Amino acid sequence: MELRQIATIAAKELRDRLRNRWVLAVALVFTAFALVIAYFGGAQQGAVGLRSIEFTITSLVSLVIYLIPLIALLLGFDAIVGERERGSLDLLLALPITRLELLLGKYLGLAAALTLSTVAGFGLVAIVLATQAGTAGLAAYAGFMGSSVLLGLAFLSLAVLLSVLARDRTRASGLAIATWFFFVLVFDLLLLGLLVGTGGERGAQAFPYLLLLNPADVFRILNVFSLDDVRSLYGLTSIVPAALAKPWLMALVMLGWIAAPLGLATWRFKP
Repeated sequence: MELRQIATIAAKELRDRLRNRWVLAVALVFTAFALVIAYFGGAQQGAVGLRSIEFTITSLVSLVIYLIPLIALLLGFDAIVGERERGSLDLLLALPITRLELLLGKYLGLAAALTLSTVAGFGLVAIVLATQAGTAGLAAYAGFMGSSVLLGLAFLSLAVLLSVLARDRTRASGLAIATWFFFVLVFDLLLLGLLVGTGGERGAQAFPYLLLLNPADVFRILNVFSLDDVRSLYGLTSIVPAALAKPWLMALVMLGWIAAPLGLATWRFKP
């Protein structure tokens, strides 16, 4: 495996996203939604306007859980299967590069585009918050942006895995949407249904550990336990044991969610 080959492919993927203004469009979407939520997030409590950075993070967590996984899945679902349908995959593999170099190069290029758009979009909001609320909470906001990047990279890994497994772009796109629905909407409902249906007799002790099977829940836990003001607004504090209430541990779990699907994709993509 040669790093130069991987870097060349990654640079091409990033240039393509910059050329078609994908990065700019997503960054503007993040900025617009984040500013609206930051300004109107307290409307239910009868207050509008920029408030503390902690309150803004609390409001943005829900937005990120819905938006970033969808964008990451749509970005990467055709990374491999798209090349196969266009007939360019065989041409790429005829070059002096390995399948691993091609897969990693495409993933890293897409990851760079997603990271750039996420940091740029939320970073502009950080500048606005700093001018209004001061710089005291910027470290916490930087942690929020970092966890958002990790969430996006985890779902991008899942997207690349789906792209390797799918036979065509239509099936890959369907699998991507189904994956988003499962992890963002269905997974938590299934766990809650299990607890309610059994009266809490089954799965109650394993419930917090089952949350680790969903990167969206890992992201939620990571941000809930990073700030005292955020903890009081979520019910997770009553069910997540102290052993899991550690931001560094949740960050490691998120890294596992990035590495595991990518490793499976690498194994499946072998000839």
